[in-house]
Amino acid sequence: MAQFFEVHPDNPHPRLLKQAVALLAKGGVLAVPTDSSYALVCHLDDKAAADSLRRIRGVDDKHHLTLLCRDLSELATYARVDNAQFRLIKGATPGPYTFILEASKEVPRRLSHPSRKTIGLRVPEHKTLQDLLALHGAPLLATTLIPPGETDALNDAHDIRERFEHHIAAVIDAGACTLEPTTVVDLSSGAIALLRQGGGSLSRLGL
Repeated sequence: MAQFFEVHPDNPHPRLLKQAVALLAKGGVLAVPTDSSYALVCHLDDKAAADSLRRIRGVDDKHHLTLLCRDLSELATYARVDNAQFRLIKGATPGPYTFILEASKEVPRRLSHPSRKTIGLRVPEHKTLQDLLALHGAPLLATTLIPPGETDALNDAHDIRERFEHHIAAVIDAGACTLEPTTVVDLSSGAIALLRQGGGSLSRLGL
């Protein structure tokens, strides 16, 4: 049965988040709040956990997974970007933006898009998630928490626990999220391609 960590959205208790980090280290998949909706996350380097995350979400290896990063200091490790791209990303982070980038060799091939060798990356603006990333000390592999066969993300932590309690290790409840998807921008070809307009102003992207 999934553990349930109820935290204050602006002042989450470190003890509870440390327990959540310990579950990630053991290969657990967690449901966590973000600045767009709840997401499923797991340890980046755990193949079994990544496979479990895809299975719970009901997606195959062609579905773009996203790296949730605490800040842009981790960007160069996992993606190839030029100076202009870095400036654009820096101007829009943290925030509800997902950038599709050329994956670096540090990203396991099984995690990047199988034909394009790209990876999604974003820096969320959510206190609980930021604190979790800081305690974890590395990016988390993530996908929006949309149940298989459905189109809308889940937003109630108790509902998530009830529906996925036998499939995930824990739920972090920091209250409802905005339920507005991220704006997705593809920078992998060198040009700026807007794939989806969601939360966040396009002006921060120069669009």
